[in-house]
Amino acid sequence: MSEKIYDTIILGAGPAGLTAGIYCKRAGMDIVVIEKNMPGGQVGTTYEVCNYPGFDKISGIDLATKMFEHASSIGVEVVFEEVKKVNLTDKIKIVETFSGTYLGKSVIICFGAAARKLNLDNERQYIGKGISYCATCDGALYKDLQVAVVGGGNTAIEDAIYLSNIAKKVYLIHRRDEFRAEKALQDSIKKIGNVEYVLSSVVVGLNGNEKIQSIDVKNLADNTVKNIKIDGLFVAIGRGPETDFLDGVNVDKNGYVISDANMCTNIEGVFVAGDIRNTPLRQIVTACSDGAIAATKAYEYIKR
Repeated sequence: MSEKIYDTIILGAGPAGLTAGIYCKRAGMDIVVIEKNMPGGQVGTTYEVCNYPGFDKISGIDLATKMFEHASSIGVEVVFEEVKKVNLTDKIKIVETFSGTYLGKSVIICFGAAARKLNLDNERQYIGKGISYCATCDGALYKDLQVAVVGGGNTAIEDAIYLSNIAKKVYLIHRRDEFRAEKALQDSIKKIGNVEYVLSSVVVGLNGNEKIQSIDVKNLADNTVKNIKIDGLFVAIGRGPETDFLDGVNVDKNGYVISDANMCTNIEGVFVAGDIRNTPLRQIVTACSDGAIAATKAYEYIKR
């Protein structure tokens, strides 16, 4: 175990974590940001961002890169390791990764949320073999092929629009008879000719050998099931928090970390920011706001 004790350990390098890192570093704090994947979180997997102030239109990966480069330019330390265990209740917080152990006077939890699964029996079997939860990551693999997107929110519509420029045909499957996405996105996808809506429907079966070859889709209105031949299935049915290992931190019934307006959790010296928090809105701009507040409160805490 390293004897170094950081002022703050930031868990996650999405918009909330990187913003927290920038604010902490500018305040003169000794910090480390721990991220298991790529910096930027979900932003880095978003095709296009059109609602972040200052950019009328920017790709998600470009925005994520700009945030990471900004943080790096002022000396924010980011380590790419996966957290396996934490002890947050003592005065000195302990964060264990698969590579080492970090000690801190305070912790800011910015893990975000993970993609929800379809929860079908053989879903795991086809992950990476036809099933993906990130269209911008894997879409290029399906050039001139047939794919399906499951979901009805902003991410699903954005994924379908993105894939329509790559795939020959895109099926957009949603359990309701209308989409939940922003009107601007719905207006955009209506203009695209190779996207077919499959509404009031859910995926009930995955078929294939080494790779997925087709899906069984049930119509909820008449209970009929039809088989759709596809080469790839992109799941965009929302995201959920992964908070099981945060022992002692209070979460709500859906698993999101409970906090007050100052990003304080029930444990002294432990703060939270971004999509993992029980917030009414999960957007890039609110995650950044949360990160700035959490960093400010962490600074005030260690100065006491």
